Amino acid sequence: MKARKEGRFSLKLNAKSGTSQAEARALEQAMRQPAPETLPARLYNDAAVYETERREIFARSWQLFAHESQLPRPGDYFATDYAGFPVVAVRGDDGAVRAFHNVCRHRAGPLVEDGGGHCAGALVCRYHAWKYALDGRLASARDFGPAEDFDPRQFALFPLKTDVWRGFVFVNLDTDARPVEEAIAPLERRMQTLSPERFRNPRISSHNIHCNWKTYVENYLEGYHIPVLHPMLASTIAADYGTEIDPPAQFYRATPKNDAPIAGLWAWTWPCLGVNVYADGILMERMWPVAKDRTRLDYLFLFSEDADEAEIERQIAASLITTKEDIEICEAVQRNLDAGIYQSGRLSPKHEQGVAWFQKQVLRAIG
Repeated sequence: MKARKEGRFSLKLNAKSGTSQAEARALEQAMRQPAPETLPARLYNDAAVYETERREIFARSWQLFAHESQLPRPGDYFATDYAGFPVVAVRGDDGAVRAFHNVCRHRAGPLVEDGGGHCAGALVCRYHAWKYALDGRLASARDFGPAEDFDPRQFALFPLKTDVWRGFVFVNLDTDARPVEEAIAPLERRMQTLSPERFRNPRISSHNIHCNWKTYVENYLEGYHIPVLHPMLASTIAADYGTEIDPPAQFYRATPKNDAPIAGLWAWTWPCLGVNVYADGILMERMWPVAKDRTRLDYLFLFSEDADEAEIERQIAASLITTKEDIEICEAVQRNLDAGIYQSGRLSPKHEQGVAWFQKQVLRAIG
């Protein structure tokens, strides 16, 4: 669990000074709780488990895909993949943002390259140039020839369910999924006074990590390691991290040291999204699986339109200091999980209740 710790992109959430009697009682109660057993090591390196997670977690959950400001005009698109699912979101002529599998219905060619771009009124397959309207309808099967059993109306792009929340574009492969507002209701309740819509100046930073996606998420969900692994962060906050679980989200607090700035919201929501809202910007962290032993960490930074460019670059660079420390330890943990010595461990009821909740959700999802 971490914040963007340096500079104004610093720490978070409603800090408290001292420890109240209620907190002391809660801590005492936590210390009386059993230490849950961790997930077995095999769940972090088994190809069959990963395939199950793709189907039962990532094909059934809402995923942050983009910000509206990345798709300002009709025909603007953004494409990437998560958990092996190639996806493209495009703004239509009617202004609506829609998402589709980045897969042509002819012979599975890609429609667009990953990244952002603009298409003039249509998505055109890069393989055989089948053309699709921006609402997904097949507009032209180039030089296909007559075929009595071919109805173009039956070959629209495969759609994803798409919702926009406070400027953020979310997608779900399950077209029957409940609205995104239900999945992020805990975040909405705590964002009432934060107005994230004022930030529309996007920056993206991506990092490829040699570990299972769960290894990295679990690192994010606990502050137990901070005094050991993150000296810069540890110098700015007291060792009193608190975790509040409000399914499917978790929220965090910490007391500052030496007048370290604290503002906004520090949170995470199932299955792999970190949410950090500050006085001067937003950082969204996607922890997307690429393979059973590969994770891509995507940072989406948003700033105000009039933010100083040099300050933006300074804050982004500073934020990567702790990221590097986390990546190195997660890759080392993954190597040890793969070595075949460690089978399972125990979780601290004081520090790792968020990890325990996450692991229960994984087991529930994959059966």
